[in-house]
Amino acid sequence: MKKFRKPSVSGYFYPGTKSKLMEELSFYVPEKEEKISAKAIVCPHAGYMYSGKTAGKVYGKIIPPEIAIIIGPNHHGYGEPYAIDESEYWESPLGRVEVDNETRQKLLEKSRYLQSDSTAHIPEHSIEVQIPFLQFINPSIKIVPILISSMHDANPWYEIGYTIGLVINELKKDILVVASSDFTHYETAEQAEKKDKLAIERILKLDADGFLDIVSEFDISICGFAPIVTAITTAKTLGATHGFLVEYTNSGKVSGDFDQVVGYAGIIIM
Repeated sequence: MKKFRKPSVSGYFYPGTKSKLMEELSFYVPEKEEKISAKAIVCPHAGYMYSGKTAGKVYGKIIPPEIAIIIGPNHHGYGEPYAIDESEYWESPLGRVEVDNETRQKLLEKSRYLQSDSTAHIPEHSIEVQIPFLQFINPSIKIVPILISSMHDANPWYEIGYTIGLVINELKKDILVVASSDFTHYETAEQAEKKDKLAIERILKLDADGFLDIVSEFDISICGFAPIVTAITTAKTLGATHGFLVEYTNSGKVSGDFDQVVGYAGIIIM
C-alpha cells in the first residue's frame, strides 16, 4: 500500500479547494517575469494572505525545477531531528505530488544525520505551504521533504547541506533547494526590519557562519535559520556566488498591527 501524507493546513493557511487555490496562486505568481536559474530560494511559510505575495514573487521569477528539495523547520518537535518523509506522495488540493525516491535514498545513504521518518511531518506546515506554489509553476514537480531541527548544534546543518549538494551533482537532475522560513516574530515592524536586514545581508553574501552569528547576537527569532544555513551550504557546494532579495515585508501590512509583526523575506540564490 502506498504511503500518502495528507495536508494539515489546507483550508486554513491556504484555500482547500483546487479552484480557489488556483485563483489565489494566479494572483500571487507573476507569469511574465524573466525567469532566473536558481540553485536555492528562501520563502516564507505563513498563511497565504500574509506571505503569499512574497512567496509568489520568488516562484514567479525562477525557472521551474524538475525536483524541489524542500527544507523546513520542525515547529512541533515530533519525530527525528533530521527527518526525510517516508511517504510516496503528498496530497494537495491541486493533486498528488510524488516524492522522488532516488534522491531521497541517495541522501539517506550519504548523510550521517538524515533519517527516514514521517512522524515529524504529520502536523508540520512549513513544507506543505510551499507545495502548491511548486505545483503551480510545474504541475509534474517531484519533491523531497526534509525537516531540520534547530535544537541541536550546527554541524548537522552544514553536513546535510554539503551532502545535498554532492547528491545533486551526482544525480545530474534539475533540482532546486527551497528553504522555508519566516523571519522575526512578534516585534514592532521597525525592530523586525532592522534585525532581519542584518540577517538578510549575510544570506545574500552566502555567509552561513555570519548569518548564525547575527541571529545569535541580536536574538532574531527566525524559525527556519537551520534550513537557511543548510540551503546556503548546498548552494555554495553547487557553485553559487550570491543571492538577491526579491521582497521583504511584514504581517502588519495586511493586519494593520505594526506592534507585533512577523517578517517575511523572499530570496533567490544563484
